[in-house]
Amino acid sequence: MSPQVTEARPRDREATRERILQAARALFGEQGYEQVTVRMIAAAAEANIALVGRYFGSKAGLFGAVLQGEPRFGALYEGDAEDLPRRLAEYAAERMHQPPDSPILRTLERSAMHPEVHAVARERLITAVLEPLVARLEGPDARARARMATAVLLGIGATRRRLGPQQPTPEDVDRLTAVFEACLAG
Repeated sequence: MSPQVTEARPRDREATRERILQAARALFGEQGYEQVTVRMIAAAAEANIALVGRYFGSKAGLFGAVLQGEPRFGALYEGDAEDLPRRLAEYAAERMHQPPDSPILRTLERSAMHPEVHAVARERLITAVLEPLVARLEGPDARARARMATAVLLGIGATRRRLGPQQPTPEDVDRLTAVFEACLAG
């Protein structure tokens, strides 16, 4: 086998995986988790249906991979620990103002009680939000304090869904900062 063929295979594999991921993102965003089938995703990606299982394990595994590409919280946790409550408050205030900008987050909101979506979303919440926050906190009860801050973040989204987007004021950011300070205090 020539080196060119060997080098092309990983790229083709990765390109196919990425096409499946992009097709899933688009279809889940347009139609919701329940309405989309693995067969639909494979057809949209112009890929063999077996490759979905090979690369992602299942429809739920594929949805989890799509969620991994969604909002990142890592940057919120970087920087001075003393400024963390303010960064969380600014992020939460921005979320009050903006409707979900991601079709996948809209799908997640619509399908949150579906057992497969619930399990994937729970795992994503733990690995992307809760655990990194616990790792940033010092002192006793770090997990309990991180859970409280996470609950506030989730509550912002629930409030926005029910009341509609609201333009936050500087006072809102100050209030949220105080809430996050209380949640995170050791």
